[in-house]
Amino acid sequence: MQRMVSGILDDKGTAVWSVGPENTVFDALELMADHNIGALLVLDGDDLVGILSERDYARKVILLERGSKKTRVSEIMTTEIRTVGSASTVAECMELMTEHRIRHLPVLDDDGRLAGLISIGDVVKAMIAQQRDMITQLERYITT
Repeated sequence: MQRMVSGILDDKGTAVWSVGPENTVFDALELMADHNIGALLVLDGDDLVGILSERDYARKVILLERGSKKTRVSEIMTTEIRTVGSASTVAECMELMTEHRIRHLPVLDDDGRLAGLISIGDVVKAMIAQQRDMITQLERYITT
């Protein structure tokens, strides 16, 4: 049985942490540290305009010797955002994340509004549960 993104969100919840494009990178890093997370969605009102990850910070601030208190999120955020819907399968998410080397996928509802965020950890956990379920089903089949 294929697990769906909707099941992941049912388990983990739909709350997401976000910043605005005009926030400083320092503010974003503080929020990530406070919540022990590796990425934030960048919202302009209700519109998803980017994602800011630790990777963005490392490559676009530290390596370029920029200051995180003076640099705006909009200057370093990733704007080419891959998204999924709640009906997407875990396997589709894994394929998308692997192909594009990303660790976070915003989830959009049928109207294109933000419904949640899943991470590579969430996807791996769901895949393990899916495999465990398959093994259990096969064991039952074999023993009956």
